[in-house]
Formats: sequence, structure tokens, C-alpha cells
Amino acid sequence: MGTEKIHVFTQNSIRIEDSGRVIYIDPFRMTEEPHDATFVLITHDHYDHFSPEDIAKVATKDTVMVVPEAMAGKAEQVSDLVGCITTVRPGICCEIDGLELETVPAYNLLKPFHPRSAGWVGYILVLPEERIYIAGDTDVTKEAKAVRCDIALVPAGGTYTMDAKQAADLINQMQPKTAIPVHYGSVVGKASDGEIFAANVKAPVQVEIRIG
Repeated sequence: MGTEKIHVFTQNSIRIEDSGRVIYIDPFRMTEEPHDATFVLITHDHYDHFSPEDIAKVATKDTVMVVPEAMAGKAEQVSDLVGCITTVRPGICCEIDGLELETVPAYNLLKPFHPRSAGWVGYILVLPEERIYIAGDTDVTKEAKAVRCDIALVPAGGTYTMDAKQAADLINQMQPKTAIPVHYGSVVGKASDGEIFAANVKAPVQVEIRIG
């Protein structure tokens, strides 16, 4: 598949097309209403990741929504917008309606915004041609460093997550084929964070800037 069917909007809002399926992660500030989601994956319950207004723009009555187990109650706010809601825990492998997923704990090491105890997640999409890691709001954790993937989308805006240089350090340890920085240039971070990230990622990893 490569990266041509990966679209990054703002923050951690991502759209991935694969084999006729459309997968959204944390839809946020969507400017259109495509109503084409096969799956909606939510990393955690902060407003810029779990946005009922934006879920309404992408979902259909057949959409499968996946959320961390810890936010099952909050997810009921959108139960009438989707076909079903499935919960996951950090650190598991599962298959949901034909989509193979692995979940990675997403948390801060020293900051208070995303405690490990909250049970929030990043996702690895295990697709026929590659593994795509969407890290969610996280720092450079031991679990993130252990991820093996072909494409990694990692936060780079600082404040609530790792910053651009820390994100580049994570990528240099993970060594995916391609890295795409997200979660900067709007709610948090500067527009230049993508370039800072790219300047600090070492070859042979390829960096693609999709925000801005």
C-alpha cells in the first residue's frame, strides 16, 4: 500500500484506505462529511481525539468503532451513530471484523496528562502489505521503542506528548521504513515541528510531512 492512501488532517486525525476499507483514527476538525468509515479507532477520550461531532461526519450505521476499555462508558455518547462499539486493552493482539490490530500502551513518563493507569492506547494496523503504527498521545516509552512496523505516525508537538526531537529519537530506535509526524501545528506545537522532526530522523528512515 505504501503511504499514498494515508491522509493526515489535524492533530492525530488520520484516514487510511486499505483493501476497500476506510479506517479513521481520532477524527477531529473534519471539514467534510464523507460518511465512509468502515472503522473508527479512538486512542483516548480527550476532546481532540474523541470528538462526537467529527465521528458523526465519518460514521455510518455499519461503522465499527474501537475504543480503549477505560472509555467504554463515554463512548456510549455516539452509540447511535455507529453500528457497534468494541473495546480493547493495552498490549493485546486481536481481530475485529477482519481487521487485525495490536494495541500499544500510550502514556506520559513524567507529565500528568496521560497516566499509564488510564489504559489508553496506540494502534498497530496489521495489514496485508505492512504494519502501520499510530502511536496516540505518548512519550518515548519502552513499549513504543519495542514496536516493529513499516510506517509510524508519532506525535511531535510537545506539551502533552514527546516533542519533535524526542519523537525523532524514538523513530531512530524503532527504524520503520517511513515516519510521519502528527499532533502539532494546531492545538499544540508549532508548524515548524515537522521540519525539526525530519532534520533529526536518521537515514535510512524516510520522513513524510503531511500536516500543513
